[in-house]
Amino acid sequence: MDCRNTAVECTLKMYYNVCGQMSGYAKMFLLERHVSAKSIWLHDSICSCVCQCEGYLKFSRKKREYLLKTHDFYYDLSEELIAQTPLERRDASRLMTLDRKTGEVTHRHFYDLLELLQPGDCLVMNNSRVLPARLLGHRVPTGGAVEVLLLKDQGNGIWECLTKPGRKTHTGTELSFGDGDLTATVVGERDDGNKLVQFHYEGIFLEVLERLGKMPLPPYIKEELQDGERYQTVYSKINGSAAAPTAGLHFTQELLDKLAAKGVKEAYITLHVGLGTFRPVKEDNVLNHKMHSEHYFLPQETADLINETKKNGGRVIAVGTTACRTLESVATFFGDISAHEGYTDIFIYPGYEFKCIDGLITNFHLPESTLIMLVSAFMGYENTMNAYRIAVNERYRFFSFGDCMLIL
Repeated sequence: MDCRNTAVECTLKMYYNVCGQMSGYAKMFLLERHVSAKSIWLHDSICSCVCQCEGYLKFSRKKREYLLKTHDFYYDLSEELIAQTPLERRDASRLMTLDRKTGEVTHRHFYDLLELLQPGDCLVMNNSRVLPARLLGHRVPTGGAVEVLLLKDQGNGIWECLTKPGRKTHTGTELSFGDGDLTATVVGERDDGNKLVQFHYEGIFLEVLERLGKMPLPPYIKEELQDGERYQTVYSKINGSAAAPTAGLHFTQELLDKLAAKGVKEAYITLHVGLGTFRPVKEDNVLNHKMHSEHYFLPQETADLINETKKNGGRVIAVGTTACRTLESVATFFGDISAHEGYTDIFIYPGYEFKCIDGLITNFHLPESTLIMLVSAFMGYENTMNAYRIAVNERYRFFSFGDCMLIL
């Protein structure tokens, strides 16, 4: 192979020495947006390199190898293991604990978190609140049924929305909800098919939504939710999400109080979860997937708590992938943990080096999703897929209303 760049040639030779002779050919290339010719580095005399070999994207560092084909994150799941309703008691859900270094798995319950966390640890939680953003109404004057899902506030009463049926809600279509208590006009359309909808109402829009809207449950939940608060965390505060940060659904106020009394710190960020969290990865090559963008806010108080925890040797434990992505976004983009607000489309997959979190509480995620890829990046690919096989065999409950794992 003709390697004009000496660093690349050296890296490739070390890859052969570490991993052995590969069949076929190895084509060196630069990891899009993450690795350039100027940023190939040496660490403890072992190069990190990216190779494409026989259709698999492989990231090799210190004898570790990660497969980054979407199908590598697939696992078989029976539909009966998808939790359709929350448990009566939030913290009665099962908790799988996992050791990142050894891969050891143990089985507990979420209320055992009190025994598993230590004084000086810091839980970072997402306090975003889910909007009752699903509106059922009809088109005017035809009377045809319509469903509208609010996605993003554009200001002045205009929201970006998903509408069903989309082909019958073209620009100019008039809509009515709740016997005319709320009306709307479709005023535009995005390139992706989302509609811009101007709402007309009296009073405060969020109060109208609380009265007329329904919770926008994920598509894999078929049963109607009887109590909308069960799709909110007990610490939810700031309206704006289209889906719940579900790892936090397991906490009760009683458990939080006991953790605080033990000396476990609580810090909050806000990331408004978009529907992109349910968007499947359709590309065979993981790197070709375009991540959705979400608004986040990391306050100074939270930054101070995290930095204090690190300084004192405590562990920063993200409650959910949304908290994880917020912290890692700030640490990656700004080089430290400090107060910031903005949008992030960070995509975390195997090979990513974590810069902030020491632990993660998270639910069991869909096969081939960006979320299981994030977990694999933190826990290791083999550990992750093994944990999911165990969860299926042990009949854990999966997804939003399901059980969860603590990774340390």
